[in-house]
Amino acid sequence: MGMVFCRGCGKEIHETALNCPHCGAQQTGPKQQTSSNKRILPAALLCFFVGFLGIHRFYVGKIGTGILQLLTFGGLGIWALIDFIMIVAGSFTDSEGNTINLWT
Repeated sequence: MGMVFCRGCGKEIHETALNCPHCGAQQTGPKQQTSSNKRILPAALLCFFVGFLGIHRFYVGKIGTGILQLLTFGGLGIWALIDFIMIVAGSFTDSEGNTINLWT
């Protein structure tokens, strides 16, 4: 974890800070992820049973890569296996880049 500059006052703050401790300015950026309204369990079940069809990607809103998985049978199963591991590990994201949740 590193340091970044505040978008409001320009002072150095930790990159995970939501607000600047100096000026209170809200920080936004690619490093900060929010939670998705999609859940891990349905995504994991869809990926496990029909992952080769990319249905789990349609569920989280990744339509383009869902179509690619559908056409390639989940990258011959390898892409679907990697997606399943990422879902179970909690690092799979939805179409907006938000991590999918275990709870509501």
